[in-house]
Amino acid sequence: MEQEDINFSDFIASSTHDMKNSLNIQSGFLEELMVECRDKIDPAMLTRLGQMIYESSRMNVNLIQILSLYKLGKSIYPIDIAEQSVNELLDEIVMQNQAIMGYKGIALSVDCTGDCYWYFDRDLLTGVLINALNNAYNYTQDKIHIIAHVKDGMLEIRVEDNGRGYPKSMLLENVADNKGVSFSTGSTGLGFYFSSQVARMHKNAGKQGRLAIENGGTFGGGCFVLSLP
Repeated sequence: MEQEDINFSDFIASSTHDMKNSLNIQSGFLEELMVECRDKIDPAMLTRLGQMIYESSRMNVNLIQILSLYKLGKSIYPIDIAEQSVNELLDEIVMQNQAIMGYKGIALSVDCTGDCYWYFDRDLLTGVLINALNNAYNYTQDKIHIIAHVKDGMLEIRVEDNGRGYPKSMLLENVADNKGVSFSTGSTGLGFYFSSQVARMHKNAGKQGRLAIENGGTFGGGCFVLSLP
C-alpha cells in the first residue's frame, strides 16, 4: 500500500489546535477551582494555584502565536486592519489579566486618553500585548504600567515593569529577528518573533511598525515598546 504524503507543517498546526482546545478546558477548570478555594486554603497555596493558572494561560498564548504564524506563513490569516479605540483595547486586556496579576500581588495600571484611535488588527495586537504582559509578569517586582500615546506620527505602546530590566545580551540583539533557542533559560524567542512579525505587517505612508526592548521608563525596569504607523 502506498503511504499517503503528509504535510508536516499542516500536521503540527492541527495538533497545536487540539492542544490549545484541551488547554482552554484545563484553564477554565483551574479558574473555577480558584474561585471555590479562595476562602478555604492558605494564601501561599492560593498563590501557587494562581501561578498554575498563569502558566496555563501563557502556554495557551504560545499555541495561539504558533497557529497565527502558521496561517500568516500560508497567507490564510484574515488580517483586518481597521480603526480601533486604543483605550478600549487596553481596558479589555487589563480586565482579562487583572485576576492573574492579582494572584502575584502585581499592580497593573494604564495611561491612555479616551480619544486615542488608531488603525491595527485588533486580535493580533491583543496577542502582542498579552505576550508583553507575560514577559513583564515574570520579571517585575510588583508593578506593570502600560502607556499608549502618539509620538512622531506613530502609535507607541509601552509595557514597563519595575524589575531588573532586560539583560545586556538581549539589548544587543536584533529583537525583531531573534528566533534563537536558549537551552540555559528555556527561551525560544517565539513571543518576540511573533510580535515583530505583527509589527511589520502594519504599514502606512511608507512607514512600517517596529518592536524594541529597552531598560528605563517609569520604573527603571524593562520596557517593551511597540510602534505602529
